[in-house]
Amino acid sequence: MGSSAEPLSPLSRWYIYAIHGYFCEVMFTAAWEFAVNFNWKFPGVTSVWALFIYGTSIMVIEKMYIFLKDKCRTLTRCVLYTLWAYAWEFSTGFILRQFNACPWDYSSFDYDFMGLITLEYAIPWFCGSLFVEKMVIRNTLRLRYDENGDVNSPSAAFRAVIECLKSKKTK
Repeated sequence: MGSSAEPLSPLSRWYIYAIHGYFCEVMFTAAWEFAVNFNWKFPGVTSVWALFIYGTSIMVIEKMYIFLKDKCRTLTRCVLYTLWAYAWEFSTGFILRQFNACPWDYSSFDYDFMGLITLEYAIPWFCGSLFVEKMVIRNTLRLRYDENGDVNSPSAAFRAVIECLKSKKTK
């Protein structure tokens, strides 16, 4: 049984990564608001800029993962991803600030740099990068388009299971 299922396009993967980052940003800010201010409303906030920022950043991390997965350990990769996250957050924040559009300001944090990045987020960035590699990128790279595009037809994998079950019944 041949399969013509194609991997997701870069734009489709970017979209998944953008939505993932956007969602995580809202959840993180809600959790932070609760941890710092004990706000039981859990108001999570972000900016539409987060879609571009996270989508693009995770696409770069995907490329890093593909290049580095057989060359270095997970710990080393996650440190590199975290450094990338800081560089990207600083760069995008710096550009957005030129247009008075930067949605974050870490000036009140003890270990901030220009209010654009803060060392207080090193552990969350590291943990987030581990999650992104192990759960988001690896699974997104495994996704495939249905070979005939018919939403009502079962996927090739599902058909293979059905064929297997049928063959066992006839034996």
